[in-house]
Amino acid sequence: MEVRIGIQNVQRELMVETSMSQHDVEAALTAAVAADDGVFILPDEKGGKVLVPADKIAYVEVGALDSRRVGFG
Repeated sequence: MEVRIGIQNVQRELMVETSMSQHDVEAALTAAVAADDGVFILPDEKGGKVLVPADKIAYVEVGALDSRRVGFG
């Protein structure tokens, strides 16, 4: 699933490919925003993690699973 995260005062957005479901992404975002000094943690498909302070998130766009793959990989 493709997730795009807009961060306040940053021109570029983060794009993360994750194996989490849309519901799980929404739940993680809701929990991070609700907590004081919360951090939105999103694991990527390569085993890494993206951590974003919840108070700096401008928007989160959740896309379709495996959208527009190009190449032989």
